[in-house]
Amino acid sequence: MLAELAFSVSDLAQMRFAVSPMWEVGPSYRLLASGAAPLVHRPWAEQVRPRLAAAGLDRGWLAELIPPSGYVPDFLNPAPTGPAPSLTEELARIRATPADRIRRELDRLAQEQGGHGPRSRTLYAEPQARVVRVAEEIETYWELALAPYWARIRAVLDADVFHRARQAAEHGAGRLFNDLHPSVSWDDSALRLSRRHRPLSRTTAGAGLLLIPSVFAWPVPFTRVTPPEPPQLAYPARGTGALWERRPVAGAEALAAVLGRSRTRLLTELESPASTTELARRTELSAAGVSQYLTALREAGLVSAHRAGRSVLYARTSVAESLLVAYTPGVERGRSQGGAP
Repeated sequence: MLAELAFSVSDLAQMRFAVSPMWEVGPSYRLLASGAAPLVHRPWAEQVRPRLAAAGLDRGWLAELIPPSGYVPDFLNPAPTGPAPSLTEELARIRATPADRIRRELDRLAQEQGGHGPRSRTLYAEPQARVVRVAEEIETYWELALAPYWARIRAVLDADVFHRARQAAEHGAGRLFNDLHPSVSWDDSALRLSRRHRPLSRTTAGAGLLLIPSVFAWPVPFTRVTPPEPPQLAYPARGTGALWERRPVAGAEALAAVLGRSRTRLLTELESPASTTELARRTELSAAGVSQYLTALREAGLVSAHRAGRSVLYARTSVAESLLVAYTPGVERGRSQGGAP
């Protein structure tokens, strides 16, 4: 089906970009639940699936609300009110969803999926009480599946927004739309979506347009249309193909002169999140030493800690990612002569 969304001058004036944590939650959970994550996301999926199974998230609220295909209740994707809402802000809006809207959207989900699941039935019966449980499960999922990787994901999303905004400024909205995805095109004064399953028009959508890059929106963009809010278009972000590639730090020795060899080694090992035990095994440092160095790195804002069952996963922050990039120069900066451990 070809869906067409007309644009007035006012709609174009209200078009904006946003980065949304919930637009990573839904599509990423769907990829994991499908059991067929695309090649680009397999390194991430192989790390995350065992954590979700251990926490029971493969059979919880999200398992019913985010089916392998088809409709996902719109209340799970509140329209971002700013350029980059936090997960906490989005969950607050999910918890505040009116009961009648939750029921209405669950009815649509049941219609497409052939009925309500057991958790959906309890949510339908007690929307305001049970939506709190849904939000709690989303928080757990976030901590296990996305928070340890958020610095890297966010860097890709921000780079995409910067590129698209510059593209629109230099070449206009038409070039921007035509470059989003092969299924999206701009023709005269309308945006066309060639693979949307339901009709789309300004009579069924709010004003403007929210463009939301997502590393997990695959294989086609996702849309959410709930007037009077602006329609949302979550599209695959540029740079996703290299998201999980290992990036060696050519300037590790120079960085070690500042941070110390052991702390630098731990930062380079945190290409993917890991526990103290795993880092000790990889680096042959003592578990006590690793714990001490991680504490120092965390206090300096270079690593973050995330609870995963009985263990804690450590991950590089955006500050650490920027630091490592800065110490991967194209010009030799000299070698360190020793340094702190």
